[in-house]
Amino acid sequence: MQFRELGIQGAWEITPRQLGDPRGVFLEAFKEDAFVEAVGHPLDLKQVNCSVSAAGVVRGIHFADVPPSQAKYVTCPRGAVLDVVVDIRVGSPTFGRWDTVLLDDVDRRAIYISEGLGHAFCALEDDSTVMYLCSAPYAPGREHGISPLSPELAIDWPHQARDGSPLEPLLSDKDAAAPTLTAAREQGLLPSYEDVQAYLATLGSRPGSRAGTV
Repeated sequence: MQFRELGIQGAWEITPRQLGDPRGVFLEAFKEDAFVEAVGHPLDLKQVNCSVSAAGVVRGIHFADVPPSQAKYVTCPRGAVLDVVVDIRVGSPTFGRWDTVLLDDVDRRAIYISEGLGHAFCALEDDSTVMYLCSAPYAPGREHGISPLSPELAIDWPHQARDGSPLEPLLSDKDAAAPTLTAAREQGLLPSYEDVQAYLATLGSRPGSRAGTV
């Protein structure tokens, strides 16, 4: 299992080692010691979510108030999605930037998105299935969204599906009505980089963690 930190601090791409034979494939989708080695603290699993999406569906950009926010370890066991992490932490050196990881049923990579970051994805084929290991349960009053079409972000959403057919973004009514990044900042919805770092420091002091590596 290999961890690669993305261009946004607090987000990692995880590539598992796949063992195949005539029966199929086996892999370790999550391994705590490797996770702690890379991230600096354990994943305190509180909830597991699953979504199934048609080609072109865009979910996000979603985030939750800090603390405790909601870190996510995301995989795609069926189909393919372009997963996007967005730095929405006011004061961060990379505020407003985004990075992507292709999650699919071939390479079977995962992405870890730590507390205080925004998360979204676009499904590249019908019935694409996404599993989320979450560090906090869903709390409606603490959940927020940013429009995935925010012009300030200019996310390069896919225009072509896995089979080569054209894609058009399909958003929920809630995501379509979400504020832009600038509007969310003006409304005071976004977490500050300072608050996020202070909260992550408390996670690094937990038993089994490696303080100072967050």
